[in-house]
Amino acid sequence: MLLQLLSVFWEALSLQVVLVFLGTFILLADYKKKIRPRNFPPGPMCLPFLGNLLHMDFKNPQNGVLKFSKKYGNVFSIQVGNMRFVVVSGLQLVKEALVHQGENFVDRPKPPVIAQVFGSFGLVFSNGLIWKQQRRFALSTLRNFGLGKRSLEERIQEESRYLNEAIEAEKGQPFDPHFQINNAVSNIICSITFGDRFDYHNSRFHKLLRLLDEACHIQGNFWSMLYDIIPTIMKYLPGPHQTFFKKWGQLKTFVREIIEKHKEDWNPSEPRDFIDAYLNEMAKEEAPSSFHEENLLHSTLDLFFAGTETTSTTLRWALLYMAIYPEIQAKVQAEIDSVIGQSRQPAMDDRDSMPYTNAVVHEIQRISNIIPLNVPRVTTKDCTLAGFHIPKGTVLLTNLTSLLFDEDEWETPNVFNPGHFLENGQFRKKEAFLPFSAGKRACLGEQLARTELFIFFTALIQKFTFQAPKNVTLSFEFRVGLTLSPLPYRICAFAR
Repeated sequence: MLLQLLSVFWEALSLQVVLVFLGTFILLADYKKKIRPRNFPPGPMCLPFLGNLLHMDFKNPQNGVLKFSKKYGNVFSIQVGNMRFVVVSGLQLVKEALVHQGENFVDRPKPPVIAQVFGSFGLVFSNGLIWKQQRRFALSTLRNFGLGKRSLEERIQEESRYLNEAIEAEKGQPFDPHFQINNAVSNIICSITFGDRFDYHNSRFHKLLRLLDEACHIQGNFWSMLYDIIPTIMKYLPGPHQTFFKKWGQLKTFVREIIEKHKEDWNPSEPRDFIDAYLNEMAKEEAPSSFHEENLLHSTLDLFFAGTETTSTTLRWALLYMAIYPEIQAKVQAEIDSVIGQSRQPAMDDRDSMPYTNAVVHEIQRISNIIPLNVPRVTTKDCTLAGFHIPKGTVLLTNLTSLLFDEDEWETPNVFNPGHFLENGQFRKKEAFLPFSAGKRACLGEQLARTELFIFFTALIQKFTFQAPKNVTLSFEFRVGLTLSPLPYRICAFAR
Protein backbone atom coordinates (compact mmCIF):
# COMPACT_ATOMS: atom_id res chain seq x y z
CA MET A 1 0.00 0.00 0.00
CA LEU A 2 2.80 2.42 0.96
CA LEU A 3 4.71 1.62 -2.22
CA GLN A 4 1.60 2.30 -4.31
CA LEU A 5 1.12 5.68 -2.63
CA LEU A 6 4.78 6.61 -3.25
CA SER A 7 4.47 5.54 -6.88
CA VAL A 8 1.35 7.69 -7.40
CA PHE A 9 3.03 10.63 -5.62
CA TRP A 10 6.18 10.32 -7.78
CA GLU A 11 4.17 10.19 -11.02
CA ALA A 12 2.29 13.33 -9.95
CA LEU A 13 5.52 15.30 -9.58
CA SER A 14 6.76 17.14 -12.63
CA LEU A 15 10.45 17.43 -13.50
CA GLN A 16 10.25 21.17 -12.80
CA VAL A 17 8.97 20.58 -9.29
CA VAL A 18 11.75 18.09 -8.57
CA LEU A 19 14.40 20.50 -9.83
CA VAL A 20 12.95 23.37 -7.80
CA PHE A 21 12.92 21.16 -4.72
CA LEU A 22 16.52 20.03 -5.25
CA GLY A 23 17.68 23.58 -5.97
CA THR A 24 15.98 24.89 -2.84
CA PHE A 25 17.49 22.09 -0.77
CA ILE A 26 21.00 22.79 -2.09
CA LEU A 27 20.64 26.54 -1.51
CA LEU A 28 19.42 25.98 2.06
CA ALA A 29 22.27 23.56 2.75
CA ASP A 30 24.79 26.05 1.34
CA TYR A 31 23.19 28.88 3.35
CA LYS A 32 23.46 26.83 6.53
CA LYS A 33 27.17 26.27 5.89
CA LYS A 34 27.71 30.01 5.46
CA ILE A 35 25.93 31.09 8.64
CA ARG A 36 28.55 32.81 10.78
CA PRO A 37 29.29 31.11 14.10
CA ARG A 38 28.26 32.98 17.20
CA ASN A 39 30.52 35.98 17.95
CA PHE A 40 32.43 35.47 14.68
CA PRO A 41 34.07 38.56 13.12
CA PRO A 42 31.73 40.61 10.88
CA GLY A 43 32.04 40.76 7.13
CA PRO A 44 30.22 41.26 3.82
CA MET A 45 27.14 39.24 2.85
CA CYS A 46 27.97 35.96 1.11
CA LEU A 47 26.61 34.84 -2.26
CA PRO A 48 25.42 31.25 -2.67
CA PHE A 49 28.28 28.82 -3.44
CA LEU A 50 30.78 31.58 -4.34
CA GLY A 51 30.80 33.27 -0.95
CA ASN A 52 32.65 36.59 -1.31
CA LEU A 53 34.62 35.61 -4.41
CA LEU A 54 33.04 38.34 -6.52
CA HIS A 55 33.73 40.95 -3.82
CA MET A 56 37.47 40.41 -4.11
CA ASP A 57 39.78 42.69 -6.08
CA PHE A 58 42.22 40.36 -7.84
CA LYS A 59 44.10 43.23 -9.51
CA ASN A 60 44.74 45.06 -6.24
CA PRO A 61 43.97 42.76 -3.28
CA GLN A 62 45.39 45.08 -0.62
CA ASN A 63 42.98 47.85 -1.65
CA GLY A 64 40.04 45.48 -1.38
CA VAL A 65 41.15 44.46 2.10
CA LEU A 66 41.58 48.14 3.08
CA LYS A 67 37.97 48.88 2.09
CA PHE A 68 36.67 45.96 4.15
CA SER A 69 38.77 46.87 7.19
CA LYS A 70 37.49 50.46 7.08
CA LYS A 71 33.92 49.18 7.04
CA TYR A 72 34.15 46.22 9.43
CA GLY A 73 37.20 46.96 11.60
CA ASN A 74 40.63 45.43 12.18
CA VAL A 75 39.21 41.92 12.44
CA PHE A 76 36.73 40.92 9.75
CA SER A 77 35.72 37.77 7.91
CA ILE A 78 35.19 36.77 4.29
CA GLN A 79 34.23 33.47 2.74
CA VAL A 80 35.37 31.76 -0.46
CA GLY A 81 33.25 28.73 -1.20
CA ASN A 82 33.09 26.88 2.10
CA MET A 83 36.40 28.25 3.41
CA ARG A 84 36.16 30.91 6.11
CA PHE A 85 38.88 33.56 6.27
CA VAL A 86 39.55 36.00 9.09
CA VAL A 87 41.66 39.02 8.14
CA VAL A 88 43.59 40.78 10.91
CA SER A 89 45.04 44.30 10.57
CA GLY A 90 47.18 46.51 12.80
CA LEU A 91 50.48 45.85 14.53
CA GLN A 92 49.15 44.81 17.92
CA LEU A 93 46.58 42.35 16.56
CA VAL A 94 49.02 40.87 14.02
CA LYS A 95 51.56 40.32 16.82
CA GLU A 96 48.84 38.87 19.04
CA ALA A 97 47.96 36.29 16.38
CA LEU A 98 51.45 35.41 15.13
CA VAL A 99 53.49 35.69 18.33
CA HIS A 100 51.43 35.69 21.53
CA GLN A 101 48.93 33.13 20.21
CA GLY A 102 51.37 31.60 17.76
CA GLU A 103 50.50 28.00 18.69
CA ASN A 104 46.84 28.63 17.87
CA PHE A 105 47.68 29.85 14.35
CA VAL A 106 50.78 27.83 13.51
CA ASP A 107 49.40 25.53 10.80
CA ARG A 108 48.91 26.08 7.08
CA PRO A 109 45.52 25.63 5.37
CA LYS A 110 45.06 23.03 2.65
CA PRO A 111 42.77 24.47 -0.04
CA PRO A 112 42.39 22.15 -3.06
CA VAL A 113 44.91 24.03 -5.24
CA ILE A 114 47.62 23.73 -2.57
CA ALA A 115 46.70 20.13 -1.78
CA GLN A 116 46.95 19.23 -5.46
CA VAL A 117 50.46 20.68 -5.90
CA PHE A 118 52.14 20.42 -2.49
CA GLY A 119 50.13 17.91 -0.49
CA SER A 120 51.28 17.92 3.14
CA PHE A 121 54.98 17.78 2.32
CA GLY A 122 57.95 20.13 2.47
CA LEU A 123 58.74 23.19 4.55
CA VAL A 124 55.98 25.63 3.63
CA PHE A 125 52.75 23.61 3.61
CA SER A 126 53.44 20.80 6.07
CA ASN A 127 51.98 20.92 9.57
CA GLY A 128 52.44 19.46 13.04
CA LEU A 129 55.34 17.17 13.86
CA ILE A 130 56.30 16.74 10.18
CA TRP A 131 56.73 20.51 9.77
CA LYS A 132 58.77 20.80 12.98
CA GLN A 133 61.10 17.96 11.92
CA GLN A 134 61.57 19.30 8.38
CA ARG A 135 62.13 22.91 9.48
CA ARG A 136 64.59 21.91 12.24
CA PHE A 137 66.58 19.80 9.79
CA ALA A 138 66.55 22.49 7.09
CA LEU A 139 67.78 25.19 9.48
CA SER A 140 70.62 23.08 10.85
CA THR A 141 71.64 21.94 7.36
CA LEU A 142 71.58 25.47 5.94
CA ARG A 143 73.83 26.56 8.80
CA ASN A 144 76.20 23.69 8.08
CA PHE A 145 76.45 24.88 4.48
CA GLY A 146 77.22 28.48 5.36
CA LEU A 147 74.07 30.27 6.53
CA GLY A 148 75.22 33.07 8.80
CA LYS A 149 78.88 32.37 8.05
CA ARG A 150 81.52 34.23 6.11
CA SER A 151 81.66 31.46 3.49
CA LEU A 152 78.10 32.14 2.32
CA GLU A 153 78.71 35.88 2.24
CA GLU A 154 81.73 35.26 0.01
CA ARG A 155 79.51 33.15 -2.26
CA ILE A 156 77.06 36.06 -2.58
CA GLN A 157 79.93 38.46 -3.30
CA GLU A 158 81.21 36.14 -6.03
CA GLU A 159 77.75 35.91 -7.58
CA SER A 160 77.39 39.69 -7.49
CA ARG A 161 80.51 39.88 -9.68
CA TYR A 162 78.88 37.56 -12.23
CA LEU A 163 75.72 39.69 -12.14
CA ASN A 164 77.71 42.89 -12.64
CA GLU A 165 79.48 41.33 -15.63
CA ALA A 166 76.15 40.30 -17.17
CA ILE A 167 74.74 43.80 -16.77
CA GLU A 168 77.93 45.44 -18.02
CA ALA A 169 77.57 43.35 -21.20
CA GLU A 170 74.37 45.30 -21.97
CA LYS A 171 76.65 48.33 -22.67
CA GLY A 172 74.18 50.91 -21.42
CA GLN A 173 71.42 49.81 -23.80
CA PRO A 174 67.84 49.29 -22.53
CA PHE A 175 67.32 45.80 -21.09
CA ASP A 176 64.95 43.90 -18.83
CA PRO A 177 66.89 42.89 -15.67
CA HIS A 178 64.27 40.35 -14.57
CA PHE A 179 65.95 37.03 -15.32
CA GLN A 180 69.52 38.18 -14.76
CA ILE A 181 68.53 39.11 -11.20
CA ASN A 182 66.51 35.90 -10.86
CA ASN A 183 69.50 33.86 -12.01
CA ALA A 184 71.89 35.57 -9.60
CA VAL A 185 69.65 35.22 -6.55
CA SER A 186 68.62 31.67 -7.44
CA ASN A 187 72.27 30.63 -7.78
CA ILE A 188 72.81 31.27 -4.07
CA ILE A 189 70.10 28.87 -2.92
CA CYS A 190 71.00 26.46 -5.75
CA SER A 191 74.60 26.29 -4.51
CA ILE A 192 73.27 25.28 -1.08
CA THR A 193 70.54 22.87 -2.18
CA PHE A 194 71.90 21.48 -5.47
CA GLY A 195 75.60 22.05 -4.86
CA ASP A 196 76.01 24.06 -8.07
CA ARG A 197 75.25 27.39 -9.73
CA PHE A 198 73.91 27.91 -13.25
CA ASP A 199 75.47 30.09 -15.92
CA TYR A 200 73.43 33.08 -17.08
CA HIS A 201 73.38 31.63 -20.60
CA ASN A 202 72.10 28.20 -19.50
CA SER A 203 68.92 27.89 -21.59
CA ARG A 204 67.54 25.00 -19.53
CA PHE A 205 67.85 26.96 -16.30
CA HIS A 206 66.35 30.04 -17.96
CA LYS A 207 63.34 27.89 -18.90
CA LEU A 208 63.07 26.75 -15.29
CA LEU A 209 63.13 30.33 -13.98
CA ARG A 210 60.41 31.28 -16.47
CA LEU A 211 58.33 28.31 -15.32
CA LEU A 212 58.70 29.48 -11.73
CA ASP A 213 57.77 33.05 -12.65
CA GLU A 214 54.69 31.99 -14.62
CA ALA A 215 53.53 29.58 -11.91
CA CYS A 216 53.84 32.30 -9.26
CA HIS A 217 51.87 34.70 -11.44
CA ILE A 218 48.96 32.30 -12.00
CA GLN A 219 48.53 31.28 -8.36
CA GLY A 220 46.24 33.56 -6.39
CA ASN A 221 44.14 34.63 -9.38
CA PHE A 222 40.39 34.16 -9.92
CA TRP A 223 40.77 30.72 -11.51
CA SER A 224 42.74 29.34 -8.59
CA MET A 225 40.07 30.58 -6.19
CA LEU A 226 37.34 29.05 -8.36
CA TYR A 227 39.22 25.74 -8.31
CA ASP A 228 39.19 25.89 -4.50
CA ILE A 229 35.39 26.29 -4.57
CA ILE A 230 34.49 23.53 -7.07
CA PRO A 231 37.60 21.35 -7.50
CA THR A 232 35.68 18.26 -8.66
CA ILE A 233 34.37 20.24 -11.64
CA MET A 234 37.33 22.52 -12.30
CA LYS A 235 39.85 19.70 -12.56
CA TYR A 236 38.11 18.60 -15.78
CA LEU A 237 37.79 22.09 -17.27
CA PRO A 238 40.49 23.93 -19.26
CA GLY A 239 41.89 27.21 -17.95
CA PRO A 240 44.90 28.88 -16.33
CA HIS A 241 44.63 26.52 -13.34
CA GLN A 242 45.57 23.60 -15.61
CA THR A 243 48.61 25.58 -16.82
CA PHE A 244 49.53 26.20 -13.18
CA PHE A 245 49.46 22.46 -12.37
CA LYS A 246 51.45 21.67 -15.51
CA LYS A 247 54.18 24.18 -14.70
CA TRP A 248 54.57 22.97 -11.10
CA GLY A 249 54.77 19.43 -12.49
CA GLN A 250 57.66 20.50 -14.74
CA LEU A 251 59.40 22.16 -11.78
CA LYS A 252 59.07 18.95 -9.79
CA THR A 253 60.51 16.97 -12.70
CA PHE A 254 63.57 19.24 -12.78
CA VAL A 255 64.22 18.77 -9.04
CA ARG A 256 63.60 15.00 -9.25
CA GLU A 257 66.25 14.73 -11.96
CA ILE A 258 68.78 16.53 -9.77
CA ILE A 259 67.94 14.25 -6.83
CA GLU A 260 68.43 11.16 -9.01
CA LYS A 261 71.84 12.43 -10.16
CA HIS A 262 72.80 13.00 -6.52
CA LYS A 263 71.84 9.44 -5.66
CA GLU A 264 74.12 8.12 -8.41
CA ASP A 265 77.32 9.69 -6.98
CA TRP A 266 76.25 10.15 -3.37
CA ASN A 267 79.04 9.75 -0.82
CA PRO A 268 77.57 9.66 2.72
CA SER A 269 80.90 10.67 4.26
CA GLU A 270 81.15 13.85 2.14
CA PRO A 271 77.77 15.60 1.83
CA ARG A 272 78.02 18.35 -0.77
CA ASP A 273 74.70 20.13 -0.25
CA PHE A 274 71.18 19.96 1.19
CA ILE A 275 70.14 17.00 -0.99
CA ASP A 276 73.15 14.91 0.09
CA ALA A 277 72.51 15.79 3.73
CA TYR A 278 68.87 14.76 3.36
CA LEU A 279 69.84 11.45 1.74
CA ASN A 280 72.14 10.86 4.73
CA GLU A 281 69.25 11.56 7.10
CA MET A 282 66.97 9.17 5.22
CA ALA A 283 69.60 6.44 5.47
CA LYS A 284 69.78 6.58 9.28
CA GLU A 285 68.11 3.70 11.07
CA GLU A 286 66.62 6.01 13.69
CA ALA A 287 65.47 8.63 11.18
CA PRO A 288 61.90 9.90 11.70
CA SER A 289 59.37 8.47 9.27
CA SER A 290 58.83 11.94 7.73
CA PHE A 291 62.23 11.73 6.01
CA HIS A 292 61.38 10.19 2.66
CA GLU A 293 61.70 11.09 -1.01
CA GLU A 294 58.46 13.09 -1.29
CA ASN A 295 59.52 15.34 1.57
CA LEU A 296 63.00 15.62 0.05
CA LEU A 297 61.46 16.68 -3.27
CA HIS A 298 59.12 19.25 -1.74
CA SER A 299 61.58 20.62 0.79
CA THR A 300 64.15 21.15 -1.96
CA LEU A 301 61.51 22.75 -4.19
CA ASP A 302 60.38 25.01 -1.33
CA LEU A 303 63.94 26.17 -0.71
CA PHE A 304 64.46 26.80 -4.42
CA PHE A 305 61.21 28.73 -4.80
CA ALA A 306 61.41 30.73 -1.56
CA GLY A 307 65.11 31.41 -2.03
CA THR A 308 64.52 32.79 -5.53
CA GLU A 309 61.18 34.56 -5.85
CA THR A 310 60.95 36.99 -2.92
CA THR A 311 64.51 38.35 -2.92
CA SER A 312 64.74 38.69 -6.70
CA THR A 313 61.34 40.44 -6.81
CA THR A 314 62.53 42.91 -4.15
CA LEU A 315 65.73 43.62 -6.11
CA ARG A 316 63.73 44.26 -9.28
CA TRP A 317 61.68 46.80 -7.35
CA ALA A 318 64.96 48.26 -6.03
CA LEU A 319 66.37 49.01 -9.50
CA LEU A 320 63.04 50.48 -10.56
CA TYR A 321 62.96 52.83 -7.57
CA MET A 322 66.56 53.88 -8.12
CA ALA A 323 65.87 54.73 -11.77
CA ILE A 324 62.75 56.75 -10.83
CA TYR A 325 64.44 58.50 -7.87
CA PRO A 326 67.91 59.49 -9.18
CA GLU A 327 68.55 61.83 -6.23
CA ILE A 328 68.21 58.92 -3.78
CA GLN A 329 70.40 56.73 -5.99
CA ALA A 330 73.06 59.48 -5.98
CA LYS A 331 73.01 59.64 -2.15
CA VAL A 332 73.50 55.86 -1.95
CA GLN A 333 76.42 56.09 -4.38
CA ALA A 334 77.99 58.89 -2.35
CA GLU A 335 77.82 56.78 0.81
CA ILE A 336 79.23 53.76 -1.03
CA ASP A 337 82.12 55.83 -2.39
CA SER A 338 82.81 57.21 1.08
CA VAL A 339 82.73 53.89 2.99
CA ILE A 340 83.72 51.24 0.41
CA GLY A 341 85.09 53.05 -2.62
CA GLN A 342 85.38 51.35 -5.99
CA SER A 343 88.29 49.01 -5.32
CA ARG A 344 86.61 46.35 -3.17
CA GLN A 345 83.25 44.63 -2.91
CA PRO A 346 80.59 45.43 -0.34
CA ALA A 347 80.48 43.21 2.76
CA MET A 348 78.01 42.84 5.62
CA ASP A 349 80.54 44.46 7.95
CA ASP A 350 79.97 47.68 5.96
CA ARG A 351 76.25 47.85 6.73
CA ASP A 352 76.56 49.53 10.13
CA SER A 353 78.72 52.24 8.56
CA MET A 354 76.16 52.82 5.78
CA PRO A 355 72.92 53.91 7.50
CA TYR A 356 71.48 55.60 4.41
CA THR A 357 71.99 52.59 2.13
CA ASN A 358 70.57 50.31 4.82
CA ALA A 359 67.56 52.61 5.15
CA VAL A 360 67.00 52.58 1.38
CA VAL A 361 67.03 48.77 1.29
CA HIS A 362 64.48 48.64 4.12
CA GLU A 363 62.30 51.31 2.52
CA ILE A 364 62.26 49.34 -0.76
CA GLN A 365 61.04 46.29 1.18
CA ARG A 366 58.41 48.36 2.95
CA ILE A 367 56.91 50.16 -0.01
CA SER A 368 57.12 47.25 -2.49
CA ASN A 369 55.05 45.18 -0.01
CA ILE A 370 55.50 42.02 -2.04
CA ILE A 371 53.42 39.70 0.20
CA PRO A 372 50.62 42.04 1.33
CA LEU A 373 48.52 39.42 3.13
CA ASN A 374 51.36 37.21 4.34
CA VAL A 375 51.35 33.44 3.87
CA PRO A 376 48.03 32.16 5.26
CA ARG A 377 47.69 30.30 8.56
CA VAL A 378 44.87 28.15 9.94
CA THR A 379 43.65 27.78 13.50
CA THR A 380 44.65 24.56 15.23
CA LYS A 381 41.85 24.85 17.83
CA ASP A 382 38.98 27.11 18.86
CA CYS A 383 40.34 30.38 20.22
CA THR A 384 39.50 34.03 20.87
CA LEU A 385 41.10 37.00 19.09
CA ALA A 386 40.19 40.61 19.90
CA GLY A 387 37.08 39.30 21.67
CA PHE A 388 35.89 37.33 18.63
CA HIS A 389 35.41 33.56 18.55
CA ILE A 390 37.66 31.93 15.90
CA PRO A 391 36.71 28.25 15.37
CA LYS A 392 39.27 25.56 14.59
CA GLY A 393 39.98 25.34 10.85
CA THR A 394 39.48 29.05 10.12
CA VAL A 395 42.06 30.50 7.71
CA LEU A 396 43.92 33.52 9.07
CA LEU A 397 45.27 36.28 6.81
CA THR A 398 47.51 38.84 8.52
CA ASN A 399 47.31 42.14 6.67
CA LEU A 400 50.98 43.22 6.46
CA THR A 401 49.93 46.18 4.31
CA SER A 402 48.22 47.65 7.37
CA LEU A 403 51.61 47.60 9.14
CA LEU A 404 53.83 48.77 6.30
CA PHE A 405 51.52 51.68 5.38
CA ASP A 406 50.19 52.63 8.81
CA GLU A 407 49.87 56.42 9.04
CA ASP A 408 50.60 56.22 12.78
CA GLU A 409 53.90 54.40 12.16
CA TRP A 410 55.26 56.15 9.05
CA GLU A 411 55.44 59.88 8.35
CA THR A 412 54.67 59.54 4.63
CA PRO A 413 53.45 55.95 4.21
CA ASN A 414 52.58 56.27 0.51
CA VAL A 415 55.84 58.00 -0.46
CA PHE A 416 59.23 56.37 -1.03
CA ASN A 417 61.12 57.92 1.85
CA PRO A 418 64.31 56.35 3.32
CA GLY A 419 63.93 58.79 6.21
CA HIS A 420 61.39 56.37 7.67
CA PHE A 421 64.38 54.32 8.85
CA LEU A 422 66.68 57.15 9.88
CA GLU A 423 66.99 59.14 13.10
CA ASN A 424 69.66 61.80 13.49
CA GLY A 425 71.48 60.28 10.51
CA GLN A 426 71.56 56.79 12.04
CA PHE A 427 69.61 53.73 11.01
CA ARG A 428 66.69 52.89 13.27
CA LYS A 429 64.60 49.72 13.43
CA LYS A 430 60.82 49.97 13.26
CA GLU A 431 58.56 47.51 15.06
CA ALA A 432 55.95 47.73 12.30
CA PHE A 433 58.48 46.50 9.71
CA LEU A 434 57.55 42.81 9.37
CA PRO A 435 58.05 41.82 5.71
CA PHE A 436 59.38 38.42 6.84
CA SER A 437 56.37 37.81 9.10
CA ALA A 438 56.82 36.88 12.77
CA GLY A 439 56.53 33.99 15.20
CA LYS A 440 57.38 30.34 14.74
CA ARG A 441 56.55 30.29 11.03
CA ALA A 442 58.45 33.45 10.15
CA CYS A 443 60.53 33.23 6.97
CA LEU A 444 63.13 30.49 7.38
CA GLY A 445 65.55 32.31 5.06
CA GLU A 446 65.27 35.80 6.56
CA GLN A 447 68.98 36.03 7.42
CA LEU A 448 69.98 34.86 3.95
CA ALA A 449 67.57 37.30 2.28
CA ARG A 450 68.85 40.26 4.31
CA THR A 451 72.45 39.43 3.35
CA GLU A 452 71.57 39.02 -0.32
CA LEU A 453 69.57 42.23 -0.48
CA PHE A 454 72.32 44.35 1.04
CA ILE A 455 75.25 42.88 -0.92
CA PHE A 456 73.53 42.56 -4.32
CA PHE A 457 71.93 46.02 -4.09
CA THR A 458 75.06 47.79 -2.88
CA ALA A 459 77.27 46.04 -5.45
CA LEU A 460 74.93 47.06 -8.29
CA ILE A 461 74.68 50.71 -7.23
CA GLN A 462 78.43 50.79 -6.63
CA LYS A 463 79.17 49.90 -10.26
CA PHE A 464 76.19 51.31 -12.20
CA THR A 465 73.82 54.22 -12.44
CA PHE A 466 70.35 53.03 -13.44
CA GLN A 467 68.15 55.25 -15.60
CA ALA A 468 64.98 55.07 -17.65
CA PRO A 469 65.58 54.70 -21.40
CA LYS A 470 65.27 57.87 -23.42
CA ASN A 471 61.65 59.02 -23.86
CA VAL A 472 60.38 56.27 -21.53
CA THR A 473 58.45 56.94 -18.33
CA LEU A 474 58.81 54.13 -15.80
CA SER A 475 55.90 53.28 -13.52
CA PHE A 476 55.18 51.35 -10.33
CA GLU A 477 52.42 49.24 -11.87
CA PHE A 478 52.44 45.68 -10.58
CA ARG A 479 51.02 42.26 -11.26
CA VAL A 480 49.49 40.02 -8.63
CA GLY A 481 50.51 36.42 -8.00
CA LEU A 482 52.22 34.75 -5.09
CA THR A 483 54.04 38.09 -4.80
CA LEU A 484 53.34 41.63 -5.96
CA SER A 485 55.98 42.09 -8.64
CA PRO A 486 56.67 45.02 -10.99
CA LEU A 487 55.34 44.75 -14.51
CA PRO A 488 58.16 44.00 -16.97
CA TYR A 489 60.27 47.09 -17.54
CA ARG A 490 63.46 48.07 -19.34
CA ILE A 491 66.20 50.29 -17.91
CA CYS A 492 69.70 51.41 -18.84
CA ALA A 493 72.71 50.62 -16.66
CA PHE A 494 75.61 53.04 -17.16
CA ALA A 495 78.97 51.99 -15.73
CA ARG A 496 80.32 54.45 -13.17
